[in-house]
Amino acid sequence: MTPRKGERPPVPEPLPAPAVDAHTHLDACGAKDAADVSTMLDRAESAGIDRVITVADDLASAQWAVEASTWDERVYAAVAIHPTRTAGFSDADKAEIERLAQEPRVVAVGETGLDYYWDYSPPEAQHEAFRWHIDLAKRVGKPLMIHDRDAHADILKVLTEEGAPEQVVFHCFSGDLEFAKACVDRGFVLSFAGPVTFRNAAPLREAAAFVPAEQMLVETDAPFLTPHPFRGRPNEPYCAAYTLRDLAALRGDDVAELASAVSATADRVFRLRTVTSDLANGEGLR
Repeated sequence: MTPRKGERPPVPEPLPAPAVDAHTHLDACGAKDAADVSTMLDRAESAGIDRVITVADDLASAQWAVEASTWDERVYAAVAIHPTRTAGFSDADKAEIERLAQEPRVVAVGETGLDYYWDYSPPEAQHEAFRWHIDLAKRVGKPLMIHDRDAHADILKVLTEEGAPEQVVFHCFSGDLEFAKACVDRGFVLSFAGPVTFRNAAPLREAAAFVPAEQMLVETDAPFLTPHPFRGRPNEPYCAAYTLRDLAALRGDDVAELASAVSATADRVFRLRTVTSDLANGEGLR
């Protein structure tokens, strides 16, 4: 029986070592409350994805992500205003994002950056908001999680002009080998989502084969960008296991070694183990 397009892909067998989904949107996946989040994380953990970072794209989702990160110790949050939503980025919005960014379960400022594909926000507003988020990441001492769509050169230009934070992550990296080299040379971390598994994405796959494991993350960007061979079907954090296995085959890596490497990168960049330690001391979940 052929699966219907709206059906989730099957949950794969567990990875031989656990890995982190470095960028997902649990609310957009359909999670509304603590029970929904736990169900999604149980499904992810059954595939070997033991932790996730749920990411905001507007103020409401930022508030939800922070709250969701207190419901389950496997969930962390990132907060920002998505570049396509920056046309009306107000001082009140900035104050609330800054407040949320300082919450203990928030491990990154993002996703922020530039998007020249959609025309929902003018470039001037996007640039102003991007620069503000860069400054915020530096002030709160947390990684910057970048959304870059058709804006490679300008992203690097702004980062150079403003001075990049200590840790910069290119979410759903979409560049070619040349751009990957430019990012790696600057010490940036590149996070790969479902498109790296697409067989018509040769330049992206070439880039993924080059990136050192210590500068690589794996993500879903769920519910979007479901990996091959399930493209077009609903995505969820457990599907990061498909992407990781495909990456390992592409790179000629052992699956367990790559899973351990990207998890170590996530722990180092987002300081996840430090957050978990704080929880054990009663300073996190409420």
